[in-house]
Amino acid sequence: MTTCVCPGSFDPLTLGHLDVIERCAALFEDVVVTVLHNPDKQGTFGADERVDLIERSVAHLDNVRAAAYANTLLVDVCRELGAPLVVKGLRGETDFSYETPMATMNRALSGLETVFIPGNPGMDHLSSSLIKQVAGLGGDVTGMVPEPVIGPLLERVGASR
Repeated sequence: MTTCVCPGSFDPLTLGHLDVIERCAALFEDVVVTVLHNPDKQGTFGADERVDLIERSVAHLDNVRAAAYANTLLVDVCRELGAPLVVKGLRGETDFSYETPMATMNRALSGLETVFIPGNPGMDHLSSSLIKQVAGLGGDVTGMVPEPVIGPLLERVGASR
């Protein structure tokens, strides 16, 4: 069985993230969406909340599960899960420039390979931080995040639907 890991902070999960996860589910037998702590980002949702929102959003995918990991290297998560590769979605050149050094470091540390999947061009504008900002200012984020995320996001950032 081929297991892949789709890592990220997913704070919150966007439809761009979900698109990449669904595409992974069609390619791999086992997909583990891993919520990792990013010290450069302040979280809106706790790790367990993110896992719950992901699980609710991928309920239609039998071969996808979510898990949270704190204070650990991605290579160690993959080793624990028996996953030989990481899959990352890329929205464009900026994501490529950001992700490539991490992929190279992971390969240097453990031989772990990273596969990049180009994001859906119609979703290039979707980022968790921008969506939180729009929602917090009362903007409509329908069509930007999965349905299970909308209510909790609006409750958390103080806007109403």
